[in-house]
Amino acid sequence: MGRPFLNFLKVFLPFALILFAIQFYTVSNFVEATLHYSTVSNYAFHILATILIYAILLYINLNFEDKTGFAFMGMGLLKMLAAVLFLLPALLNDEVSIFAQVIAFFVPYFIFLIFETTFAVKLINHNK
Repeated sequence: MGRPFLNFLKVFLPFALILFAIQFYTVSNFVEATLHYSTVSNYAFHILATILIYAILLYINLNFEDKTGFAFMGMGLLKMLAAVLFLLPALLNDEVSIFAQVIAFFVPYFIFLIFETTFAVKLINHNK
């Protein structure tokens, strides 16, 4: 599990930091709406969730090779549930621009999801 996870982190962390810098700059300079969660909070959620999901996928791939795809789908469902629970306080807050908060959260969510999917497919296809 060590080598594939380190290879993942070598690609993922610079990718995440560049994305964070772009969004931080954009939100700081161009978004005038009030947000419940800062860019740092949004990216902490995304980065931790992505690292946790990939670590679990590697573990499952090593121990239950044929179940990796199912695990990825299940983890995706759990991540979506966690995202909704994470955003719930912002959605219930009347002082926050809900549209801006949802955009600020879900644009990186889907970019990270594409990243996760790419690595999960490589992991699944590596076994064949």
